[in-house]
Amino acid sequence: MNQGSDGVPHLSPQERAGRGKAARRKVPRSSHAGFTPAGKRPDPVAVVEEQSATRVPELIPIRYARMTESPFRFYRGAAAIMAGDLAATPRSGITAQLCGDAHLLNFRLLGSPERRLVFDINDFDETLPGPWEWDVKRLAASLVIAGRENGYSRKERAVIVRATVRSYRERMRFLAGLGNLAVWYEHADMEELQALASRRLSGRGRGRVSKAMAKARTTDNLRAFEKLTRLGGGQRRFAADPPLIVPLDDMVAGGERDRIARGLADLIERYGQSLSTDRRHLLRQYRLVDIARKVVGVGSVGTRCWVLLMLGRDDEDPLILQAKEADRSVLAAHVGESAYDNQGQRVVAGQRLMQATGDIFLGWDRVEAGLDQRQRDFYVRQLHDWKGILVPQIMVPNGMRVFGEFCAATLARAHARSGDRIAIAAYLGSGDTFDRALAEFAESYADQNERDHRALVDAARAGRVAAAAPA
Repeated sequence: MNQGSDGVPHLSPQERAGRGKAARRKVPRSSHAGFTPAGKRPDPVAVVEEQSATRVPELIPIRYARMTESPFRFYRGAAAIMAGDLAATPRSGITAQLCGDAHLLNFRLLGSPERRLVFDINDFDETLPGPWEWDVKRLAASLVIAGRENGYSRKERAVIVRATVRSYRERMRFLAGLGNLAVWYEHADMEELQALASRRLSGRGRGRVSKAMAKARTTDNLRAFEKLTRLGGGQRRFAADPPLIVPLDDMVAGGERDRIARGLADLIERYGQSLSTDRRHLLRQYRLVDIARKVVGVGSVGTRCWVLLMLGRDDEDPLILQAKEADRSVLAAHVGESAYDNQGQRVVAGQRLMQATGDIFLGWDRVEAGLDQRQRDFYVRQLHDWKGILVPQIMVPNGMRVFGEFCAATLARAHARSGDRIAIAAYLGSGDTFDRALAEFAESYADQNERDHRALVDAARAGRVAAAAPA
């Protein structure tokens, strides 16, 4: 046994495989099947309310309205609930950097710095090191919940989940045989997705993939600039669309407005220190001209999120940055606190570790930027940078199966960068025991998610929580 550069014992591949097989004996793969809620399981509505307590009060009804729309929309906002549930399930004892919210809509088309379309995980608000199987379980359950919404039969859903988990298992076994640098360079570009689509999808499915790719290339800073801003008085400013987009000038005035603007200007100045020197140099070529608050996502609704309009060479050279509040991960109560004091740094470090390629402007800072005059952690990235999504609601079962397989292979690659890929592969083995176990788990958890969704709907009807979609 040798020592690595960080002083940690450097195990041989055989020793790492032995670690995985030992974990399998201690926690059998079949033990991951099914889901039975803990006896003292917290009230799911109370968990959501606890998160809401620290958020922007006037935006909370939008969050509840979005979560009550359907079981799948509820699931997107219920990462904290599932984290508590997963903490009571068997653990393999092998960890990796987790996305923490690996449902199928958090896998997207993204733009690399080299201006190539890639497929990768998109959302890292909850990222922390933890049991690798938690991400796989969240992905598997999301496929069943989406499949139910699409009217798939139980048999069709089981086929989708088993194929998805098999894809994770087989990709991890492949990665276990590669060297460290080869794993680090692994990525999924659009040529691979198109080749998969041509082999596995119908003409309509291939057309949808091509359409999503074409749309992703237009979802960039220039498109956001045209959509979100207007020219008034000879100056570019964000166009108001309350409550989803509210310019700072429409929120507050006078000294309060100036205080928040100064805080966000300081954020841009200081967050640049978290970038590499070349990207910091590029950032300095832009000037801040306008600020607005923006509502984003489902689970994130109510967190403080600012969009910042930057202009470069001239008034038609935009950069729109998003500064999003980073709070404590929902996983922290179950796996321990982050090694980083700044929650924005936690998000950025996790994203850089898991993504094959990332936003060149991704960084973090801590600043006072809100009406309550409290310092908060933020991470910063481009608002739109070649982002695209394959819409699950219009997928046929075979299309969702192929999509699930691609998501799972991507997740395996992300876990292999930080976790012990050889031990994970040895734990999973070559058989389908884990695949079948997670198909059973996903169905059971989808049942629980539907019960939790009904509880929130009932709470809204009873007036316990206020749910109001924007007009």
